[in-house]
Amino acid sequence: MLETGIRQMRMAMSMALGRRLSTANLARLVEDALATLDEFGEPGADSAALLDGPGADPAAQPELVADSLRRTATRLADRSPFYARRFVAAEINPRRIDTDALRRVPVTCKRDLIRRPAEFRCAGATPHLATRTTGTTGRPAEIWLSRYELELWAGLGALAAVLRDDLRRDDVLQISVSSRATASVHLNAATYRLVGAGCRVLGTVPPDEALDALAEDGATVLLTSPSYLGELVNAAGRRGLGPDDFRLRRIDVSGEVLSPSLAAAARRTFGVAEVKDNFGMTEVIPVTGRLCTAGHLHFDATMGYVEVLDLHTCEPAAPGELGTLAITPYYPYRECMPVYRYDTRDVVRALAPDHLGCEAATAPASGVVLGKADALLRLPSGTIVTPRDLVEAVESLPTCPWPARYAAEVVDGRLRVTLSESAVAGLGHAGTREHLASCGIEADVAVVDDAEAQYLRAVRSDLHETTFVSSPQRLGA
Repeated sequence: MLETGIRQMRMAMSMALGRRLSTANLARLVEDALATLDEFGEPGADSAALLDGPGADPAAQPELVADSLRRTATRLADRSPFYARRFVAAEINPRRIDTDALRRVPVTCKRDLIRRPAEFRCAGATPHLATRTTGTTGRPAEIWLSRYELELWAGLGALAAVLRDDLRRDDVLQISVSSRATASVHLNAATYRLVGAGCRVLGTVPPDEALDALAEDGATVLLTSPSYLGELVNAAGRRGLGPDDFRLRRIDVSGEVLSPSLAAAARRTFGVAEVKDNFGMTEVIPVTGRLCTAGHLHFDATMGYVEVLDLHTCEPAAPGELGTLAITPYYPYRECMPVYRYDTRDVVRALAPDHLGCEAATAPASGVVLGKADALLRLPSGTIVTPRDLVEAVESLPTCPWPARYAAEVVDGRLRVTLSESAVAGLGHAGTREHLASCGIEADVAVVDDAEAQYLRAVRSDLHETTFVSSPQRLGA
């Protein structure tokens, strides 16, 4: 117990002072947490407090934010060619930056990463692993990560998952995301290794193969995207599979809008109590968002600074207004190719921090992600239709068209939604318009044949990885 206390103190001091954390110490803390759970059945209050870090106290958050922003900016000014130039142009002294001065630093965009990736690499950090964004929203950006970052994030993730009972020794994770999501695959595999749990990296193979693996090999946790989850639910329905055929206790999804109708269908199909809809993004790892029971998206104040910026002015969005998430991961949690004020283009609704009233009210929060800023549709009346509005409306159609395939545009001042024949089967144009109206969307409806449906909307499950199992038998086999 004494050794555990010393390890906890070392980690707490590093977090409080903004120093590099010992990844070996983190791995031992994971072992300590597992041993405590084995003996007492619960992690203990001291472990939970350690996990929350210095950002758990709302009174301490302003000082934590200021210190973290300065520490991170100072290092970038010294080591990152891109940000050294940016701070000079903005006439910013990184050592004196605060949340007010921060507004003078232009946001970093994805195109900056794509055009000048080498200028983001920090001197003194050794690149170890390259990972790319999936490319479903445009040309992918490549991010280099150091070995320290990968070991750190896996250790922090394992400790958090064990203490929250998100990960147990006897768990088996099935990763059904694109194998191109290198960072996500690597980190999840490393996290499960630290706990001694199992991990199967399957990728986005044909849904029937993924279902066979879930049913036959007894995975307890599924990590996937909402669109691929929709394909799995449809395939399970065709085969008559239900809760008795699986051992899953939880499904984790991220990267796309998860509709309530699909989440409910997944719970029924796989017999899980919850489908966790998390926020995560390659460019801003390890800053993530977790939904509370009130539907707010909460961010860890220790890992990074999250802003909700007005879509037009880049000033802080007023409570209740739409804004885009801009995220600054802090040093020492990012060291190789960090970003500062990264505009994710993910649209959320700004919240009043004093009126959250939920179990996670001490953590910074926003509304749920509504979709990408470039995909918002503005009508002459001033109404804004978001991708979430459309996905939730389409996926709640009686035909259960998961994942939602649609195209939407404003034509002559009216919203027009294009759907496939199978999506509107039994409803026709009039019935579909009535359904959309019941979801708060007044729109004209156009219909294309099913062969064209795949071109209506790109989703992550389109990143199919073919295998010989589902291919025609080869000659001579």
